[in-house]
Amino acid sequence: MAKGSKKEVMFERMQEQKKEVKVVRKIVFWIAIALILIVAIGGFFTYRYIKGALEPMEADSEKTVAVEIPIGSGLDTISQVLEEKGLIKNAKIFKYYAKVNNEADFQAGTYELSKAMTPNELLKSLKTGKVYRTPVFTMTIPEGLTVDQIAERVEAKTKIPKEEFITYIDSDETIANLQAVYPEIISDEVKNENIRHPLEGYLFPATYPFYEEEPTVQTVVETLIEGTKANVTPYLAALEENGKSVHWLLTFASLLEREATAQADRQTIASVFNNRLEEGMPLQTDPTVLYSLGEHKDKVSLKDLEVKNAYNTYQNKGLPPGPIAAPGAASIEAVIDPSHTKYFYFLADETGKNHFAKTYDEHLKLKAQYIDGK
Repeated sequence: MAKGSKKEVMFERMQEQKKEVKVVRKIVFWIAIALILIVAIGGFFTYRYIKGALEPMEADSEKTVAVEIPIGSGLDTISQVLEEKGLIKNAKIFKYYAKVNNEADFQAGTYELSKAMTPNELLKSLKTGKVYRTPVFTMTIPEGLTVDQIAERVEAKTKIPKEEFITYIDSDETIANLQAVYPEIISDEVKNENIRHPLEGYLFPATYPFYEEEPTVQTVVETLIEGTKANVTPYLAALEENGKSVHWLLTFASLLEREATAQADRQTIASVFNNRLEEGMPLQTDPTVLYSLGEHKDKVSLKDLEVKNAYNTYQNKGLPPGPIAAPGAASIEAVIDPSHTKYFYFLADETGKNHFAKTYDEHLKLKAQYIDGK
């Protein structure tokens, strides 16, 4: 073969190789483009899926779902429980979302969670033991109110008439149902025939959020009793150890709530009542007379003190048959941790300040100074 022909063959091969390289480059280029498109499209749909999985299940829902988080539950268990309850769309995504945000230290307990809650709201609730949602409205029950006064507050904030509220809380069926739900809080002591309202003192005073425009009477009542449960539960062991009941605690605390104006007074008045009870003396506290009369008066008369009623602690020794109002946390704590004094008497001057005495003679002198001399 001639040299010229060999060169031509080599040239043709080189040309063919160049064409093959171009083809390969084109193929690689288009494969790369395809891969980029696949990744981009996949990323877009993955982003949308994850974003959708982190949105509330039902943004407009007003219903709540009871969720039990056992002690020692990890993120895997919690995520699975939330998915099973229909509160999140994907347990794995929720779990990774929590990990990315370094969320941990979740609180065990029973929660009333809503399908309208976002993952952040759910995580915040599970970390603090509280439910974070924007309430439709709030209702404040001040300390020291009676059932009748609470019923008026409820009527003013909801569409529940006062009469309907009182009828509901006084019914035997309601008490039986509540005892089944709160056996450690509501005992048969509330069924004492001398008690005016079984749940007097059991509707805890606080500001409560409500997430429905028209909550039922059952919802309102159970919400307030949950407040009592939360504030009384820490003392259950101490009460049992001392042979006392929740009913005794709330009854005692209700007297302090109506008598005292300051925390120190509550503890000191508790000591006065304890001293009187130990000596078998009647408590002789005016608020029980007013409760016996069923009316408010600025001043209790001598005739009022003679009213024949189980609640009147001038006529009956010991505590009244039940609470006379809704005691707050300070009064409950004062019963559990009273002062230790030798006082047996006290009176309030016109400014509301209480003055204490160890003997009846001292008490009479204080009365002459702060009451009779005014």
